[in-house]
Amino acid sequence: MHGHGKHKEALKAGEKWLVLVGNPNVGKSVIFGALTGRYATVSNYPGTTVEVSRGTAKIGGQRFGIIDSPGVNSLVPMSEDERVTRDILLNEDIGSVLQVMDSKNLRRGLLITLQLAEMGLPVTLALNMYDEAGERGITIDADGLSRSMGLGVVPTIATQRWNLDKLFDAFTHRKSPDFNVAYHPNIEEGIKRIGGLLPAARISNRSLAIMLLSNDTTLNDWVAESAPGATAGIEQIRTETQARFKEPIGYIINRTRLKTVDSIVEKVVRQEHTGKSKLSTLIGSLSMHPVWGVPILLAVLFFMYEFVGVLGAGVSVNFFENTIFKAYLNPWTTRVVEYVFPSGLMHDLIVGPYGIVTMAFTYAIAIVLPIVGFFFIFFSFLEDSGYLPRLAIMVDKIFKLMGLNGKAVLPMVLGLGCDTMATMTTRILETKKERVIVTLLLALGVPCSAQLGVILGMLGAVSLAATLWWAGSVVVVTLLVGYLASKVLPGESSDFILEIPPIRMPQLSNIVLKTLVRVEWYLKEAVPLFVLGTLLLFALDKTNALKYLEAAGSPVIVGFLDLPVETTKAFIVGFLRRDYGAAGLFALQKDGLLTPNQVVVSLVTMTLFVPCIANFFMIVKERGAKAAVWMTLFIFPFAVLMGGALNLILKIFGVTL
Repeated sequence: MHGHGKHKEALKAGEKWLVLVGNPNVGKSVIFGALTGRYATVSNYPGTTVEVSRGTAKIGGQRFGIIDSPGVNSLVPMSEDERVTRDILLNEDIGSVLQVMDSKNLRRGLLITLQLAEMGLPVTLALNMYDEAGERGITIDADGLSRSMGLGVVPTIATQRWNLDKLFDAFTHRKSPDFNVAYHPNIEEGIKRIGGLLPAARISNRSLAIMLLSNDTTLNDWVAESAPGATAGIEQIRTETQARFKEPIGYIINRTRLKTVDSIVEKVVRQEHTGKSKLSTLIGSLSMHPVWGVPILLAVLFFMYEFVGVLGAGVSVNFFENTIFKAYLNPWTTRVVEYVFPSGLMHDLIVGPYGIVTMAFTYAIAIVLPIVGFFFIFFSFLEDSGYLPRLAIMVDKIFKLMGLNGKAVLPMVLGLGCDTMATMTTRILETKKERVIVTLLLALGVPCSAQLGVILGMLGAVSLAATLWWAGSVVVVTLLVGYLASKVLPGESSDFILEIPPIRMPQLSNIVLKTLVRVEWYLKEAVPLFVLGTLLLFALDKTNALKYLEAAGSPVIVGFLDLPVETTKAFIVGFLRRDYGAAGLFALQKDGLLTPNQVVVSLVTMTLFVPCIANFFMIVKERGAKAAVWMTLFIFPFAVLMGGALNLILKIFGVTL
């Protein structure tokens, strides 16, 4: 049965639900399926778009209702999924909780266990993926963990159904964990005062008070309904308590929980290090170190420069452009077309200066595709190695200057793949202010993979100094705009919680698969826009409008930016695809029309240029039309202004790159 039945009909009077809770991707749904068989319904949780599965299981002749809640990293909600899970625990008739956790990452799972313990709910732990933990040399003392926290602990392998029969105790287990975290005395006082203002609820007043003290605004509606007169008092207590600390209370509470979890993990987990895991642990900790992390980051950037800029944009582009296209494909196509259309409009449309084959396909396939392919390989390697979350920790302090935290580096790094998709992933950020700032910075200063690949190719042909001038200019401008935006935009920032996976050697099969999927995406999404851009240039050329645009743009392009008038075309098609604009600059550089200084000035301007059309529409979808228009109106003149300022600085200081 798969439908939208009324879930309340599944239970009889006096019966209570068993709820499956856990982090994302820990095997909850596999255990839910094993317990309920096919007797389950899937429907949206009231008032949300989040799907929740409900089912029943028969144990010893008795029927039990089971809810599979969405995966969470915290029960203080930072996303709609987390809010739904918290609301299930707060509003449903819960008999007990079965928490499913990844045995390889006990630390992450126990953070949720502490919050469930504070709620006063009966909890049983399923240490799932127990075999994978063993393969990594991780041994967990399940009995010791059970004694430490006062709850039932069952090692399981859900995919093999190992030990799942022992989980049935969780249905009748009615004992809450005998465990409480002791917070700072001032915080404990605040918890006690807020708890006194709250009515009795399905979860403990202590846990609700901790959430409210952490400034969990998603509880405002519940407070207004359950304790209408308490809102002002709660806010006053929160403000008074916060005034005693420099850091946000939510951050201090999380830090205390982490220390508690670490002390439990130290007692019950034993890691047998092989030589390989010792090395990966060392690299993992060094890559987050405030001092040693910097040379590791620089080494990663240097390898990217060499792999994408030199090997991808130099060797492979040379082969595709000169050997395949210029020597064979373009001459052959020209001969065929000239046989059918000796001259005229159709001839020029296919193989003319702005022809679909000679310009659109040559740019898209011969110049951009090899560079993008190499970048995708490198990016997939970074993703699977576990380095990106460590980068988030490295840049957390810098991001705080912009009213953001290290979590914001994830959409920013995804922006190096595709700004359009990255704009959509800003949803992982907790506050509207953070989402707006990151959307603006993505549109302004984060080049997508196709554009970045071409940029690295151009800079690889100049010098390392040119690369540093380009990167330094873009980073300084991005930080400056982020800092100013954080001061101008209203709203607060959120706390920073992030899971750190182990450093590992990525699997070649995974990298190949990811690269192929992304190349397919590029061919489907980007190539049609290259053709569209070429058609636009073709139409502008045939109507002589291109000459007028070049003339109109020359005071800015030639006078202010000190660039050749031909670069106007690259900036025009940059509206459609920023990488197409960059490919135009790449072609000018190969023809010897740009000096090294002009390469850097044109690339800084193009990097900071308006987002491509697809990204613009995504900004409209995520942030609204008004925000998208304002961002574009700001970015376009700002990019030109910054390019001109860089040109002036290079001239004043007599820098020759």
